[in-house]
Amino acid sequence: MGICSWLVLGGIAGWLASIIKGTNARMGMFANIVAGIVGAMVGGWVFSFFGGRGVTGFNLYSLLVATVGAVILLSIMQAIRK
Repeated sequence: MGICSWLVLGGIAGWLASIIKGTNARMGMFANIVAGIVGAMVGGWVFSFFGGRGVTGFNLYSLLVATVGAVILLSIMQAIRK
């Protein structure tokens, strides 16, 4: 995947995760992209730990992996801030 694909996939995954976690009002576009990209790495690690595949390209499965990872990341960040 190219850098533009990472940015788009990360932005969408971060945005979906922020909606799921209820932090959408506090997060901007840059924070969503960062959360999605880091979430893709976290999600890839978690999915591979359980025998699945990580991010495989620009597809729905990779969006699911990145979104799950971003939700995990945002959950950890919320727990640290409280």
